[in-house]
Amino acid sequence: MKSYLAAAIQMTSKPDLDKNLTEAEELIDLAVRQGAELIGLPENFAFLGTEADKIAQADAIAQKSEKFLKKMAQRYQVTILGGGFPVPVDEKKAYNTALLVDASGSELARYQKAHLFDVNLPDGITYCESSTVMAGNALPPIHFSEKLGNLGLSICYDIRFPELYRHLAEKGADILFVPAAFTAYTGKDHWKILLQARAIENTAYVIAPAQTGNHYEMRHTHGHAMIIDPWGIVLADAGTESGVAIAEINPARLKQVRQQMPSLQHRVF
Repeated sequence: MKSYLAAAIQMTSKPDLDKNLTEAEELIDLAVRQGAELIGLPENFAFLGTEADKIAQADAIAQKSEKFLKKMAQRYQVTILGGGFPVPVDEKKAYNTALLVDASGSELARYQKAHLFDVNLPDGITYCESSTVMAGNALPPIHFSEKLGNLGLSICYDIRFPELYRHLAEKGADILFVPAAFTAYTGKDHWKILLQARAIENTAYVIAPAQTGNHYEMRHTHGHAMIIDPWGIVLADAGTESGVAIAEINPARLKQVRQQMPSLQHRVF
């Protein structure tokens, strides 16, 4: 593993597949021009609309998203995570899928979101992801890279389930991806602290691409795409506008923190 720059992209995706992919391409280009070699796109980067609209267009979203990710990775010679897009199971449901692709356009890892966001929030908005999404039934994978470090995958609501990240840590993850479309209501209180907690307790970098702003009707997301170091320090924060958070992933820092705080070696249970 070497030192390199990683990018967490922040978008305001809409119910418009082609427009979203154009915006994603512009932000990938921006990240590459700033030196990023590992780039993460947020959950729902290709489409963020109603559940009904999403499932109706799931075939097109899945096909165009996968083709787009492989094309961008090859064009810019970088590794890219597509943080979450629907891959149809049947006419009624799809897997919320994160896809990691290398510079040759080859698939490195794929994860189907396990924890689905079915929540009634105090602001009066109800979310029922399970109405159109099939929960994944497998723990997320790790891609082992000599160049970039060991990359563990997750998606959004997974962040509230620390056992998933402990599994990734036990399997050797150096970097934890948390692409998200975190709600504005919960994000203001929980987003940053949850990301820092996962970084600290697993002594790993966290790369958290994010959605931000208003997407359709009353759907608002928190923003603040971040990169956090293994000590819990926020290295980059994209704020609330579309853009890119970029920071260095440094193996020497990773080793230093793990030597100073070897908590993973001290586990009893």
